[in-house]
Amino acid sequence: MYVEESIVKYIRELEQRKTLAVSSERFEYARKLKLCMTALRTAGERLGRYSLAKRQAVQQEDFTTAKLRKEQMEMYRAAVLRQLQVQQLLETQGVQSSNDQSCEIYAGGKPSLPPAPSLQEVAHALAEAALSPKSIASQDDKSSTDGSLGQASNESVVVVSAAPVATTAAALHATPSHATGWRKSHDEIPQSPRLPSRHSSPMCSRQGSLRRRNKSVPRNSYEDYEERAIPTLRHSNTNEFLRECQGNALLEADPNRGRSRLNDRERRQAALPILVFGSELVEQFYSRQFQDREDGLMRLRDFLKELEVVEVASNEHAASPNKVARSAALLLHRAVRDAVYSVFSQATETVRVLFLEYVPGRVSPSEVARCVDRLLPELLAKSGDPSARLHTLAQHTILSIAACPEVAEQSLVAPALSRSVGSGTHQRLAMSRLQMLEQLVHTQGISTDKHSGLTCRALSECGCSGIHHPAEPVRKVAERILLLVYKLNPRMVRKQLPPDDDITRRNLLYRQLFTEFDKLDLERKQELLEGSKYVGDAPTPLADKPTTSSDASRLLKSKSGQALGLAASSSNGYASCNGKQQYNEQLKRSMLSASNSRKGSASNSESTEDNTPKIRCPFCDWSCAGSDATQLDRHYWKACPFLTKCPQCSQVLEVAALNYHLTTECDAKESYVVCVRCTESVHKQLYELHQMEDYCRELKTGAARCPLCHDDVHLPLDGGWKLHLLSAAGCPGNIRKKNAKKSN
Repeated sequence: MYVEESIVKYIRELEQRKTLAVSSERFEYARKLKLCMTALRTAGERLGRYSLAKRQAVQQEDFTTAKLRKEQMEMYRAAVLRQLQVQQLLETQGVQSSNDQSCEIYAGGKPSLPPAPSLQEVAHALAEAALSPKSIASQDDKSSTDGSLGQASNESVVVVSAAPVATTAAALHATPSHATGWRKSHDEIPQSPRLPSRHSSPMCSRQGSLRRRNKSVPRNSYEDYEERAIPTLRHSNTNEFLRECQGNALLEADPNRGRSRLNDRERRQAALPILVFGSELVEQFYSRQFQDREDGLMRLRDFLKELEVVEVASNEHAASPNKVARSAALLLHRAVRDAVYSVFSQATETVRVLFLEYVPGRVSPSEVARCVDRLLPELLAKSGDPSARLHTLAQHTILSIAACPEVAEQSLVAPALSRSVGSGTHQRLAMSRLQMLEQLVHTQGISTDKHSGLTCRALSECGCSGIHHPAEPVRKVAERILLLVYKLNPRMVRKQLPPDDDITRRNLLYRQLFTEFDKLDLERKQELLEGSKYVGDAPTPLADKPTTSSDASRLLKSKSGQALGLAASSSNGYASCNGKQQYNEQLKRSMLSASNSRKGSASNSESTEDNTPKIRCPFCDWSCAGSDATQLDRHYWKACPFLTKCPQCSQVLEVAALNYHLTTECDAKESYVVCVRCTESVHKQLYELHQMEDYCRELKTGAARCPLCHDDVHLPLDGGWKLHLLSAAGCPGNIRKKNAKKSN
């Protein structure tokens, strides 16, 4: 922080004195010097701010303000030096024994500083000094010895007024009344040098200059303007500005010195807050000093907490809670837009006190809605601020407002947050809105009221608009919201999204989202199956033969990224790689067996057990009689021509998904890149050699590239891959197909 230069000199001298005092073991004196330096540093920072303000006024050619700043600095500096007894501590006259004794100023730790004078106080003091009897007497002496008149001030008036002047304007001063009026203006306005006219004598110029002091005389010629008085002392201690400041100080005595008064427009805007809280508190909110605004917010918060009784002079009775809430919302609407962080922090704290402590049980619902409508847009705008502390504080405040019972009953916050997020919305604002909406879903839950803003339809529409935002963090939050809704209403969420097919799953965004949906469906069906074990009087065959955890945890990746379970089938022994079909069949069979057990039909159960189970591969249509799930696993790992192993992590996956797996899912994905020409996944060290190969060519439209033989696989996608991998003249690079031919 900038410290004023003169204060720096004093601090350095005191530092030297402190070193000498310590060496002389004058520890009380050294303690006083240390406390004095600390207080001087604080005062020096204030003087530094005044110095910068003076320099800025000089750059703007506002010399009146610059002079007032200069006088303000001198007055405050003198008061500080006198309060801290700096001259006594410097010991310019030699060692003083009083410095080794404790005094009242330095007894209680850090000494207190005198209050800084405001510009209005400085102007008032200068005006009083200019109008004091001593200054008037000095001005009269100066005018009497000027040499232009050679007599006292009273006599000069008579001489000038009685002198014969050729002009008609000078004759107006001959009457006693005009002489008296000129006497008054002469006492107030100092003598200033005058430029004589080129066509007149010095005497005429002097008379013309005196005549020009009467402002009632019209100036209707070039000569009149040429003879006017040059205001060289315009910014002196007796100028008109200081007299106006003195008049304002005398007529409008304000205990809150240095605070700007409200203009007419501001008074009209703040009419209700002035009526409720008083003009003193409202002026603090409209003050240019951020310290005043902070004090006003703290006073308002104390009033809302009922810790301070605010007496309003214009009201005999206390204001109603609705008026207090409306007035507070008007003032806080101005405070939450403040650019100073400390003021904004105090404003958000006051907003939380208003809605969490004052509003419940006092304010009517319509007034609560009016307050939220006034404050919520400003807080939402602040939640999109790039500064982390600002948008975090704004989010916390909005969630605190939403936690108010009156606000939650009317659903005033959630509809504003659940609006669709456009692609042009700023990333920080969109993410803040979605994060707050996600938090509301966790705290308040999904509602069935269509006006609440937390219905499945509103949340799914908001989430679907968020997943198309160009920023990835926004899409992640939108995906979490969709997953929360999907747990309750899967049909509504899937209705908002494109159909779940292979073409849609080629999009990475939808592939990841649908994979999470499949996991949720799997969990839901597992819960239903576990619940169906206990239906009926006797346990079902499904309970006698549960699926092992190793089989359930073994997953395959399809070409669309869908997780496929390799678990064994239940009572009938049917097995399938597709998790949805497997658990649908298990659910149907378990419900059928449960109904059979309730009916006690032994014949039906025997007929069910007599059916010969059969295992079929969903990829290559390979089938095997029996109920051993390990046969299907063995087929997946070694024989299925539709599948292959990753060369890096040895995971079994479809041939069509190998390129995508190597660049996005594999453990060695950092070592692979996608070729811009043929879209194959290539190792970084072999990328240049790959581009020189013959098979590295442009991919045809509507085709896919086989990672085994580097040939194009044409649409339709499923039929094309099946024809390419299973036909006799199919993929020449498929090792499993060759092994199958040899085994046959």
